Amino acid sequence: MLVAENGTSEATGGPVVLDGSLALDGRPIPPAQDASLLERALFEVKKVIVGQDLLLERMFVALLARGHCLLEGVPGVAKTLAVETLAATVGGTFARIQFTPDLVPADIVGTRIYRQSTESFDVELGPVFVNFLLADEINRAPAKVQSALLEVMAERHVSLGGARHDVPNPFLVMATQNPIEQEGVYPLPEAQRDRFLLKVLVGYPSDLEEREIVYRMGVGAPSATQVLTPVDLIGLQTRADHVFVHNALVDYAVRLVTATRAPAEHGMEDVAQLIQYGASPRASLGLVRAARALALLRGRDYVLPQDIQELTPDILRHRLVLSYDALADDVPPDHIVGRILETVPLPTVAPRQQADRR
Repeated sequence: MLVAENGTSEATGGPVVLDGSLALDGRPIPPAQDASLLERALFEVKKVIVGQDLLLERMFVALLARGHCLLEGVPGVAKTLAVETLAATVGGTFARIQFTPDLVPADIVGTRIYRQSTESFDVELGPVFVNFLLADEINRAPAKVQSALLEVMAERHVSLGGARHDVPNPFLVMATQNPIEQEGVYPLPEAQRDRFLLKVLVGYPSDLEEREIVYRMGVGAPSATQVLTPVDLIGLQTRADHVFVHNALVDYAVRLVTATRAPAEHGMEDVAQLIQYGASPRASLGLVRAARALALLRGRDYVLPQDIQELTPDILRHRLVLSYDALADDVPPDHIVGRILETVPLPTVAPRQQADRR
């Protein structure tokens, strides 16, 4: 990373990060400064993407929380373009894999190739060894291919030829899937969906937004400028880890998740008939981690209850295994999550407790 004489990053114009939480002069970086930098990055993405504010915010949350993101929406709503633009704004390496039924695991993680000239095997690394990986239409590939990708997502390394190969840091997978296709698709199993931190539903733009899309993209499509570097992103991720979460908010997040496993204990007997299996403890970890990232994105060094409430649908909707009755009645997961949010009470924090920081 290039450093100017005044101790700033030439790529971002901000202070150079030493350990992720301190600037070059040793002072802590204020959250407002991080929010300003992220605002610039978000502005660059919005130069290309019209509308879809929730999608873009959740993508930045996944970025800061070191989590992977599953985007679901009909074709043509800028899912792929949003991921490509985000990668261009943040910098780092980028690759796109178009999932098809004839794909094999070696096409993703790599393989060993025999070199006749040297009479030995060389390792050819696959396209997963990038900072940002777009898995386009992930539900079109067989289960063994999906498993190969999701194993890399969890372990962040690949073993080939008896050697371990680590993916670069940061490493983020954005997967897209089309909900209206029913033929030639392989739905993600529950255990694999649980690997994604967020599942974001991408809808159609409004009339005004679609008119702006026609004006903006009709002649020459705009392009985004790089605002961050991978080193800057790692520093932002580290500072997101240090965002304060009160004990009462941790308890609230855990209660929301455990309510999916035992709804009757929280006075939701009707919901108990709709859920076969609830969310795992990974959902509690992800909810707190994502809330920290959202707080930093909004310029705070502490988490509010509203942060957890806003993120709960994106954290839980893909982790719930619905019962046969719910599937037969076409009950959406968001309806169940909404009932849980209405039923589980918000935490009450006394002024003295607010001053008690971990």
